[in-house]
Amino acid sequence: MDLVKFLKKEMIWVKTNCHDQQELFQTVAARGQEHGYVTESFLTKLAEREEVFPTGLKLDGYGVALPHTDPECIEEQFIAVLTTKDGIPFKLMEDKNQSVAAEVIFVLGLNEPHSQLQVLQQLMGIIQDKENISALLEAENEADVIDVLTKIAAK
Repeated sequence: MDLVKFLKKEMIWVKTNCHDQQELFQTVAARGQEHGYVTESFLTKLAEREEVFPTGLKLDGYGVALPHTDPECIEEQFIAVLTTKDGIPFKLMEDKNQSVAAEVIFVLGLNEPHSQLQVLQQLMGIIQDKENISALLEAENEADVIDVLTKIAAK
């Protein structure tokens, strides 16, 4: 399973201007609906799931988040990728009382449990390498993000 096949140029935001989780989720949901990738309930379900099961990860000097929601909210599978200079606060996966400024956010729009598990495993390998995160943060546009992730996945 290669996560690259789920990347959609229109679902990538480089150096996003979103300031908080709500704005980020609204941005992804609006574009997802516009392209027929998600249902109307996607935004609500995404926010509800993140509240109950936070997805922020504090890694070696940087923060990442992997929000996702119920499969029935996904019409066509995708992975949205957002990078941000200042980070967007996400509650930590292991401790809801703490948060991390996520500089790279992968919103998983997957509707097959098998795909989700494999993509999560692949993403965990990618995000644990600081060089990979640096490369994503240095990306100047959507094509750069796809290129970086394609090269990483090919390793």
